[in-house]
Amino acid sequence: MEPLAVEYQQRLVKELQQTLKRSNPLSLPRLSKIVVNVGVGKSDHRDQVVKNVADQLLVITGQKPKVTRAKQSISGFNLRQGDPVGVAVTLRGRCMYQFFEKLVRIVLPRVKDFQGVSPEAFDQSGTYTLGLSEQIVFPEIEYDKIDTVRGLEITIVTTARNPAEAKLLLTLFGIPFRREEATSG
Repeated sequence: MEPLAVEYQQRLVKELQQTLKRSNPLSLPRLSKIVVNVGVGKSDHRDQVVKNVADQLLVITGQKPKVTRAKQSISGFNLRQGDPVGVAVTLRGRCMYQFFEKLVRIVLPRVKDFQGVSPEAFDQSGTYTLGLSEQIVFPEIEYDKIDTVRGLEITIVTTARNPAEAKLLLTLFGIPFRREEATSG
């Protein structure tokens, strides 16, 4: 098992049980999956761009990415049905915990002028979405081999019942949330 998964089993389950006042450990929130997604804008060499992005995601996540395609044609964007529009990887189990640990302990501290992640990026089901403006914060990316700096989106899906439980879980896992400033009126 990964160190983060072991930490969840040994330490975080007890903390969550006390905080949420639940006796059944199976009712506690936990990580379900992580989806890493990179959109590919319009380009003359779209196939080469998709290949480059897929190679970078393979290096970052350790898992072969899936090319996402347009479901319908949109003439205003010069987009035809079936054209590649992005690349995505869904991580579960051991790979998910490895990626999450790398994200929290290595990648986020490397982000320039990092003040913490937004505490308001949760949806109603406890899913958290984090956007990074450049893929070069990952240590595996060789700066000389990238064609252009691209952003990526990381969606952390939990089994939490609401955003408050999901935030508690991610805080215990070590996600550094930005402190909200008190507004003076």
